[in-house]
Amino acid sequence: MSLTAASSHRNVYNCVMFCNNNNVIITPLYEVDALVTLVDKIEHSKNLIREAIKKYPRIAVAVSWGKDSMVLLHLVRQIKPDIPVFTVITPFKPKETLEFKDRIIKEWNLNIKEYRSKEKPIPGLWKTNPDECCRIFKVEPTKEAVKDLDAWISGLRKTEGRTRRDYQEIEKRGNLVKINPLLEWTELDIWRYSALYNVPQNPLYKKGYRSLGCEPCTTIVDDNEPERAGRWRGTSKCGGECGIHTKILK
Repeated sequence: MSLTAASSHRNVYNCVMFCNNNNVIITPLYEVDALVTLVDKIEHSKNLIREAIKKYPRIAVAVSWGKDSMVLLHLVRQIKPDIPVFTVITPFKPKETLEFKDRIIKEWNLNIKEYRSKEKPIPGLWKTNPDECCRIFKVEPTKEAVKDLDAWISGLRKTEGRTRRDYQEIEKRGNLVKINPLLEWTELDIWRYSALYNVPQNPLYKKGYRSLGCEPCTTIVDDNEPERAGRWRGTSKCGGECGIHTKILK
């Protein structure tokens, strides 16, 4: 077992515990109530990332080219600039997202691999059976991306919508650990950090989108709606999950 500990300026414990029996037991790097300021959250997230990189040599960052994954990538690269990155590209990604992806890969010189399904799109499947569409074009390529990893780092946040309230900062599903360093960040935190540190963001946000996915499954939502309310709107999957955070990937 390895243990790191330090006290914060708020006298709350800052520790992570890793057990050797393939189970992960975590105590928060801060008590959640103590994460009052953005500075606290940044430090907390970096500590999570640092500990994960130290513990799991075979680790990578997932990037979807949305606001959260851009902030995540900016944070992680401060600790390990050459960290492996992976992205899953579906046949339905908006043109703006693909152009933004190519630009960031070049400007940031990312150590990245792209994954795509080999299956051809079935017309209308995204509407008639969105779960199957996501399985084919998101979940299966993600399984391929993580098959040789011990852990991956995700930009998931609790406040994005109803399906994300019960996630943990470090989770183990099957034989894979997932780190969620931004879990306690809010939508406002993401935009404040982006402004403070000049993090480039997908141009689709300027059109009013708050959560980005595949083009036919993404709509603009009002400020009084959850961020992800515009995902899969009009289907049984509305505001839900594609499956990469709920399925066993390895």
